Amino acid sequence: MKAKKLKQVGLLLMAPAMMLSMEACNNSSEKKTESKMVKTVVIDRTYLDTAVSPGTDFYQYANGGWLKNHPIPETESSWGSFNELSNRNKDILKKILMDAAAAKDASKGSNTQKIGDFYASGMDSAEIEKLGINPLKPEMDMINGITDANSLIRTVGELQKRGIGTIFGFYVDQDAKESTKYAASASQSGLGLPDKDYYFKTDERSVNIRKEYVMHVCKTLELTGVPKAKAEADAKIIMEMETKLAKGSMNRLDMRDPYAVYHKFTFAEANKLTPMLNWNEYGKVIGLPSTAEYIIIAQPEFFKTLNGMLANFKADDWKTYMNYHVVSSESGKLSSNFVDENFHFYGTVLSGTKKLEPRWKRILSSTDNNIGELLGQEYVKVAFTPEAKQKMLDLVNNLKAALKDRITALDWMSPATKEQAMHKLSTIVVKIGYPDKWHDYSKLVVNRGEYVQNCARASQIDWQRMMDKIGKPIDRTEWGMTPPTVNAYYNPAMNEIVFPAGILQPPFFDPNGDDAMNYGSIGAVIGHELTHGFDDEGRKFDADGNLKEWWTPEDAKKFEVRTKAVVNQFNGYSVLGGKNKVNGELTLGENIADLGGLTIAYHAYKKSQEGKPAAPEISGFTADQRFFLAWAQGWRRNVRDEAMVRQISTDPHSPSMFRVNGPLSNIPEFQKAFNLKETDPMVAKPEARAQIW
Repeated sequence: MKAKKLKQVGLLLMAPAMMLSMEACNNSSEKKTESKMVKTVVIDRTYLDTAVSPGTDFYQYANGGWLKNHPIPETESSWGSFNELSNRNKDILKKILMDAAAAKDASKGSNTQKIGDFYASGMDSAEIEKLGINPLKPEMDMINGITDANSLIRTVGELQKRGIGTIFGFYVDQDAKESTKYAASASQSGLGLPDKDYYFKTDERSVNIRKEYVMHVCKTLELTGVPKAKAEADAKIIMEMETKLAKGSMNRLDMRDPYAVYHKFTFAEANKLTPMLNWNEYGKVIGLPSTAEYIIIAQPEFFKTLNGMLANFKADDWKTYMNYHVVSSESGKLSSNFVDENFHFYGTVLSGTKKLEPRWKRILSSTDNNIGELLGQEYVKVAFTPEAKQKMLDLVNNLKAALKDRITALDWMSPATKEQAMHKLSTIVVKIGYPDKWHDYSKLVVNRGEYVQNCARASQIDWQRMMDKIGKPIDRTEWGMTPPTVNAYYNPAMNEIVFPAGILQPPFFDPNGDDAMNYGSIGAVIGHELTHGFDDEGRKFDADGNLKEWWTPEDAKKFEVRTKAVVNQFNGYSVLGGKNKVNGELTLGENIADLGGLTIAYHAYKKSQEGKPAAPEISGFTADQRFFLAWAQGWRRNVRDEAMVRQISTDPHSPSMFRVNGPLSNIPEFQKAFNLKETDPMVAKPEARAQIW
């Protein structure tokens, strides 16, 4: 969502064209039940690489055939099961949007009119080409009126209300230490490169990226009408300013500690921290209610740096910086010269993508990003059944029961901590498919021919909704993802796990499918999200969503010893011929969730089969083998080198092959299912084996 920073941990981190999913394979056979014939999703043997043994490299064994025969499309930086599932969802959404856009009898203000006209406004390339940079004229006029720090901060606030971020972020979310309250929060931002390290690394690729970035900034400014010589000088100033912001920024690893990003200030204290940034005046601009008592500043050192820059850089420098960042933020909505330049740097240079996505996909994504709950209402009518929701509820309940059994049996956790863990587990809220209460867009005006303005008006609605939260009870019906999203998440402040309808689709999730594969795919996703409540970050939040230590000190130390085995394991992995190493500390939370989720899902599956006839072999594989193959084939993905380097640098998720081989090598049941030997590479040595939950 645009106006809110979600404190959540998902199945994957969304990055441009860097997405993963878990899809069972697409051959099917039939099995008889007492009532009807049902289709069973089974293993597609063409996906396998049987020249590699399961004990040597299970990821390659399970996926080698698919990887060889599915090159990355020119429009993508990676290609995998997630993309395939996402594309099927997009086909559904495209029909919904095209039908809505063609509906001549849609009443003004209806869902059909709004999603149809929004999509049509973005697809009207002739009008967008004709307008060029003109839709941003109000914002650029505002920026060109900046004379001092106060007018700069007022402009920052006005732009934020329209969905345009610049030098820092602002959002309203639950107070991490008082989860029954909403709190105003501010965070570092303002960089054009993906991470602070991009400004300081000295390897050849990083140096080249910085050169390319300065050229990109220059070309973007030229497109706005700035003469070449001035654009070159301005690009250097912008790079200087961003480098200073980067130096004052906290790194991604440190930000994983929720205590490190919680700093509570009264507004008077915040004004002392940043004398050049008056938080009371800023609050008036953004519409922050006067009842707001305090602000959480995630990275005080960043704001100290920003304060110094407000004093030391001239108003003209800030105008230059702001103009570029506004145009960069909005480039995808403008004429093709802006779109193409933006894609060249962010798509090709940073991620290796060869070709821009077709316009309909880009506008579909924009519609989902801006008014996703309007679009989602139409999506779930055709793509998600009550039967699928009930099946998911059953799976979740089975996974929760399995995790409860695992916690009960732990030999390293004390009864006191176990009791608290059980309480937290029992209170986890489960959200499936779509919200019970939809966001209200009744005041949103959507007109054809006004694409940029439609996006801005949608952002203003979202922003006002966020401001209105201050002083009100926590809205526990709210979702952080739209229904068509192919992902899932755990939110520690809400103590909830959320599964949008977009990920609950065949063959990824088949209500009538093979239990072994359902548990190995969507079951492991459920387990992954449940485990996030007990990973190295999630465990620091109690059952009520408060950042609060509820473990005994002895148990916390034992947990850290066990997580160290996971860190060590993933620190030993590298990509691209060993040039880029996985950061086991940055990826720790997701690695814990993968290991815990898969373990819990397996035990839930076995528990679900108690009292039933033994599951038959299908496609030559036992039920246990199908379970582990479903997990492995779900992470199949080809990745461009540029995208892999970016992932290793910035993503808390490990590369796909390690998300498969890493957790599996620690699981004895996997070893038994494929008759592996203790000496096989896919079997972790007993002294190095990681097991937590």
